[in-house]
Amino acid sequence: MSRATQLLRELIALPSVNPAFLPANDPRAGEQRVADFLAATAGRVGLDVEFEEVFPGRSNLLARLAASGQVRQRILLAPHMDTVGGESPEIFDPREKDGRLHGRGACDTKGSVAAMLTALIEMAGASQRPGHTEIVFAGLEDEESGQCGSRELVAKGFRADLAIVGEPTRLQVVTAHKGDLWLQLETRGKAAHGSRPELGRNAIHEMSRIVDLLETTYASLLRQRRHPLLGSPTVSVGTIGGGSQPNIVPDLCRISIDRRTIPGETAAGVRREIKSLLQRHKLKATLLNIRNAPCPALETNLKLPLVKQFLANVGQTRPIGVDYFCDAAVLGSGGIPSVVFGPGDIAQAHTADEWISLHQLEQGTRMLVRFLQSLP
Repeated sequence: MSRATQLLRELIALPSVNPAFLPANDPRAGEQRVADFLAATAGRVGLDVEFEEVFPGRSNLLARLAASGQVRQRILLAPHMDTVGGESPEIFDPREKDGRLHGRGACDTKGSVAAMLTALIEMAGASQRPGHTEIVFAGLEDEESGQCGSRELVAKGFRADLAIVGEPTRLQVVTAHKGDLWLQLETRGKAAHGSRPELGRNAIHEMSRIVDLLETTYASLLRQRRHPLLGSPTVSVGTIGGGSQPNIVPDLCRISIDRRTIPGETAAGVRREIKSLLQRHKLKATLLNIRNAPCPALETNLKLPLVKQFLANVGQTRPIGVDYFCDAAVLGSGGIPSVVFGPGDIAQAHTADEWISLHQLEQGTRMLVRFLQSLP
């Protein structure tokens, strides 16, 4: 069994579900047991290891391979350690079948963790390492909820010349991804007895008109905008709730909205746009943020030398874009040019039977080693 495969099996067996998706004090919650395991693994081969606390009991892990000479550039390998949850306890038991390894986090993104740390370990054991390039592995926490791990890394002043952010891209280099903004709309009406609805004002009825406006007129407006790699921004009404019982005219209704953005769009601009749309159609609602920190869109400059070098090294002639968001945009907004790359397919992420191709895991590890070996 290869080092990357063995490491991935051990990682899957260590639950690291983001606490946002579990009850308080659930034993499967948090990334710390994975961070501790990775620290011990990296420390055994002589890598410099440090923890960066983000929340109490939840830390980013940094493992550094120093350059053999004067440092002129820094490469960041940045997968995340947290996963989503799942109903069956069996999802934390690694199972190999037909060249695939199954289990929670297999592709999102413990596969990237295994490939990236294995590549760094191989570089640490090589007879010759880059003379002027420092390589840092950062196991990030909280990507699946608020990206607080990458936000904390940037806030503390960490800088790099290129970040390779681990996500399941089928070993394709991604230089653009959509951003995401979660919003809540609230309509207020007037309660009344169900037998005299004319005495009230139905908040659900008002909201139904807003939902229709967003899913038709607004969605059509968004389709008129296009990004060459990402296509159009989107809007989706994800939840709705209102009223208390059938015989009371509801005086409150709320919906939540998922608004995927493309480069050039801002959270403030989206809010203004929705407010203006409602005003034009004489609809009244209060617009609120669900998350304090939206994830911006990513668009990395293709002319940057390290970006060009990484694309060429993996044999890719043109970059791609993806609809999902990740830590890359947070790092990019913080001044670290970022691309997304890793084994696995996003189609398997968050599924009940998550898996990764072991061939792709090994291939991705080799591709990373080849790139790191090419650095000065």
